[in-house]
Amino acid sequence: MTGHMGNDMTVDTTSAPRHGRMPRHGALRSYLKLAASVIAVLAVSAAGVAAYAAFDLVGSLDSSLELENEEMLDAVPDIGAMEGGLTFLLVGSDKRPESGAFGDPEEESGELNDVTMLLHISQDHSHVEVVSFPRDMLVPVPECPDPEDPEGEPLSAMSEVKLNSVLSHGGFGCVASTIKQLTGVMIPTGGIVQFDGVAALATAVGGVEVCLAEPIVDDYAGLHLDAGTHSISGYDALAFLRSRHGVGNGSDLGRISNQQIFLASLMRTVQADGTLEDPVKLYSIAKAVTSNMQLTSALQDPARLISIAKALQDVDLSKVAFIQYPTAYTEDFSAVVPVESAELVNAALQADLPVQLDPAASDNAELGTVADPAAPPPADGAPSESTETAAPTTPVESLPPDVPGQRGDEVRCSTANDG
Repeated sequence: MTGHMGNDMTVDTTSAPRHGRMPRHGALRSYLKLAASVIAVLAVSAAGVAAYAAFDLVGSLDSSLELENEEMLDAVPDIGAMEGGLTFLLVGSDKRPESGAFGDPEEESGELNDVTMLLHISQDHSHVEVVSFPRDMLVPVPECPDPEDPEGEPLSAMSEVKLNSVLSHGGFGCVASTIKQLTGVMIPTGGIVQFDGVAALATAVGGVEVCLAEPIVDDYAGLHLDAGTHSISGYDALAFLRSRHGVGNGSDLGRISNQQIFLASLMRTVQADGTLEDPVKLYSIAKAVTSNMQLTSALQDPARLISIAKALQDVDLSKVAFIQYPTAYTEDFSAVVPVESAELVNAALQADLPVQLDPAASDNAELGTVADPAAPPPADGAPSESTETAAPTTPVESLPPDVPGQRGDEVRCSTANDG
């Protein structure tokens, strides 16, 4: 578990290599592994930036987080696609950057996990699930180490707590323990991304194309986009991901659907553009990640990051499922709670099974998306569910219509909040 939250959670946004510094404690292993990675990168790239890139990435690494299950990654190779599967917890913090671009970092000093996602890459790399957990979902929180005093008395377990309060309560490790308890899935690695990190990643891939069914105006997030298709990057991308008041029904559930539109498009972009086969582009993404994210210590090795990225290189986009953890509102509509279908999502993750989303699950326009009217229909006139053509012996978890989401190959458009 980590106790390095609070003042240690600074994000290094510089891009220049660091010279004249001794390696930080624990970084020697990364330096030794990078010797092999530099040779491999040079072998597949004529770009003279390869050697600089590898060592520059080491200089970008921020102080690491720690999770109790990290030893599961000891067998991940340094070069080439990783062997086996991976489960990664991504936390999006609303902590304001020092630049003041999103408010005074001193006055608005709260640190909530407004985004909590679980990325699961299957053992055979044949399918991927990305599960988004609503920020206002009431969850039980297990006993966690105190970030202010990791060796002292742990923080007491709690019940009926909003998920987005767990980061400020017990740090990243406590969020991981909470999601592990909720889903029954081991979480060996993960990271925290803040405002600037999202903008940097969208820029690193050259922009992400998103579709808007209607004009969206959200003064709170700073999003003002006309209907149609837009390629967004930088702070426009961040505003798109942050927008809640401008999309769907104005709730966090609509924002999650918006984020799934972005992530599905991002994955289509990196596959179509050959990003995962281009060492220079791959370096740009890795640089954006290591410079703007606080990662668990198992990912403090750029070669390992690249091996994980390569595992996604050939995944069939129709077998990438973006899932909104199924919930229902409480009686006073102040929060949401998991529903029975959540156990089906948990079971699929635990058993490493692909899922089949019900097409009707995304028909609710209140959730913030509609099918792209310009998208061509499937060739046979039927839904192009990859699991429909799977071998009969291939087990698949079919999810009911109260589990919203979309496939990676599916183009959907954001709807505006009329309220």
